[in-house]
Amino acid sequence: MKIYTKTGDDGETGLIGGTRVLKNDIRIEAYGTVDELNSFIGLLMSASIDGLTMKTLEFVQHKLFVIGSHLATDREKVSLSEFSVIKEDDILLLESEIDRMNEDLPVLQQFVLPGGSNESGLCHVCRTVTRRSERRILEMADHYSMDNQVIKFINRLSDYFFVLSRYVLHSAGKKEIFWKKE
Repeated sequence: MKIYTKTGDDGETGLIGGTRVLKNDIRIEAYGTVDELNSFIGLLMSASIDGLTMKTLEFVQHKLFVIGSHLATDREKVSLSEFSVIKEDDILLLESEIDRMNEDLPVLQQFVLPGGSNESGLCHVCRTVTRRSERRILEMADHYSMDNQVIKFINRLSDYFFVLSRYVLHSAGKKEIFWKKE
């Protein structure tokens, strides 16, 4: 199998359904940013992460592929595949993990700055790229049909990464860095 097809040499790419669009189309930007997020999660997974969190991160990676497929589908030409749908249970799993991790954390009374450890810093990178993904998806939703479950999942995912950043610090016995008023 050849990796290069040369079909994108003119600055266009294909959507699911066959439509050709420019590579800077908002749909490409949206699922490209989701792909970038998935890559950062892969980097986070190479760090010292507990088994349950590792399973959750793998679940998230699979769901981001689902979202990428959703965003890449030209729904004017083809219907969404059943594999391109985010379900309420997917969102509930994230909420359950957020609640589980939050049980062990001290109550937050100040703004947290990113950092404290490599793992926590990577969680914050994932959180901020998730927020950028959300902005791109919302921009896409201004022009194309979008399932609200995708938006909810991405919104919840940024919350997950914020809590995970605190959780990995707490689990390692490290201190959070709090913003100080000057």
